[in-house]
Amino acid sequence: MVKIRLSRTGSNKRPFYHVVVTDKRSPRDGRYIERVGYFNPIATGKETRFSIDMEKINQWVAKGAQMSDRVAQLLDANKSQAVAA
Repeated sequence: MVKIRLSRTGSNKRPFYHVVVTDKRSPRDGRYIERVGYFNPIATGKETRFSIDMEKINQWVAKGAQMSDRVAQLLDANKSQAVAA
């Protein structure tokens, strides 16, 4: 099964996540099929907190990919701010 989920990067105490399309069996930070956006939970000032390519997300969902709970929450909370990356 194909999932759309977060993959953590960044250093200790400074998380940064890529929104990736990956096989369900792959490890969290392992191999992925495509990177479709990012999430920066500690963004301040004019930094962008969340950016995602909605066209790619819609294509993958149409093919049967399922979003993780956290990615679905981020999309709902940021529908107006979801910008094409």
